[in-house]
Amino acid sequence: MTRPIRARFDSAALRHNHAVARHYAGSARLWSVVKANAYGHGLQRTVAALADVADGFALIEMESAIALRETGLRQPILMLEGFYAADELPTFAENQLTPVLHRVDQVEDFCALALPVRVPVYLKLNTGMNRLGLNPYELGRALAMLAAADVTDAITLMTHFADADGDHGVAWQMARLQEMCAGLTLPVSLANSAALLRFPETRGDWVRPGIMLYGCSPFPDRQSAEELGLKPVMTLESELIEVRDIAAGEHVGYGCSFTADQPMRIGVVACGYADGYPRQAPTGTPVLVDGARTRTLGRISMDKLCVDLTDCPKVSHGGTPVTLWGEGLSADEVAAAAGTVSYELFCALAARVPVVEVE
Repeated sequence: MTRPIRARFDSAALRHNHAVARHYAGSARLWSVVKANAYGHGLQRTVAALADVADGFALIEMESAIALRETGLRQPILMLEGFYAADELPTFAENQLTPVLHRVDQVEDFCALALPVRVPVYLKLNTGMNRLGLNPYELGRALAMLAAADVTDAITLMTHFADADGDHGVAWQMARLQEMCAGLTLPVSLANSAALLRFPETRGDWVRPGIMLYGCSPFPDRQSAEELGLKPVMTLESELIEVRDIAAGEHVGYGCSFTADQPMRIGVVACGYADGYPRQAPTGTPVLVDGARTRTLGRISMDKLCVDLTDCPKVSHGGTPVTLWGEGLSADEVAAAAGTVSYELFCALAARVPVVEVE
């Protein structure tokens, strides 16, 4: 018998969220960010669902980009970390991949190699995140090298915001960007999901929505995904495989971390951390049993977790459906209870969990 856990992938919800992003983008074009296997949703199915509406796709893994080209995808593909070694550049040219150059030596390698075609490039600028990007004194040097080598006819400037979802906002980075780019008239790509939703001044020429495409809020403590008009793309669901009554004083699960303070009915769900559910999720993490909201109990096991059925008197047997996150229960809320973010929940979905595509 097939284990009852599965993930549902809702392509209509994905396209709806893309339309929401396009609304916020105004006249800017959209890079749909599909790195990390489309945030765990499946690269090929995600790109297929957006193929008729996306302006371009952004990711990191070159093997994935090549696989997309082999399916016949013709939209631009932006490689967010550029290339890792100069000998990859012919593959970039062959597959029409746009590298993001974030170090001077990358620019040197790009200019030194005589590629058979002109390759568009993005120059990433460090405006305060201090992760990747050219510093102010390096930008002029990079532009001079590109001009002298005459190897590209399309340069776009790019930066990434450190706290577009938080209290620091983007004004301080926008000020640094304007100072760095004074006198330049090149196109820019600035906004991630949070900036796109909060700061219209960051739209630029290209925006890069990520988490919002998959139906979660980039700032769930400020606005929920539902309030933003977003729909969940992934729903993780399973079933109860056991229902039992326990007495006051009885423990639940490994480590006896939960002790009943009254007679209780509990259920055992076929889902655990080997499926991608966060092991650190504490007692009280929300879950839906047959559509009714309840909570987890005790420690998450590898293949199972326990839920409180005390206030679910109609649930008396195995086979009852359970929603771990998704439709009716935002992954943002589950992630917050577990001390993490929805990005991690999605990316952690295990390969052993079958994915069913729905419209």
